[in-house]
Amino acid sequence: MLLISCPNCGSRDETEFHYGGQAHVPYPENPNELTDRQWAEYLFYRDNTKGAFAERWLHSTGCRQWFNMLRDTVTYDIQAIYPMGTPRPDAAGQLTVETGTASLAPDSTTTGTAAPSTSGTSISGTSTTPASTTAPEGATK
Repeated sequence: MLLISCPNCGSRDETEFHYGGQAHVPYPENPNELTDRQWAEYLFYRDNTKGAFAERWLHSTGCRQWFNMLRDTVTYDIQAIYPMGTPRPDAAGQLTVETGTASLAPDSTTTGTAAPSTSGTSISGTSTTPASTTAPEGATK
């Protein structure tokens, strides 16, 4: 069982999350000009990487927000968790230039200024401050 650190709610059991597939799959610029084969490849063909892989996840029973995760598909080691619309970090945690899958507009439901700050969160669990036993503001009990 995985322990996933939601950027909004903190560490939770993997049963609270739903896998959303490969992250950073750009939408075609002119979908009406694609052949049936090209459209099928966009919809159904995904990488099957052994090692570090960027994935989309939804915290379905918590904050209901989408986020991206960089996870090793062999060891299940979670290497990074980052907001939708931001570039994919490399294996060392450094951001790389790549297009995101979400809108960067402030009124977006998955990104922008509406989401709580994640600057104080840590996915490694090595925080020096004691863990709080109360749910974050706005979370359901």
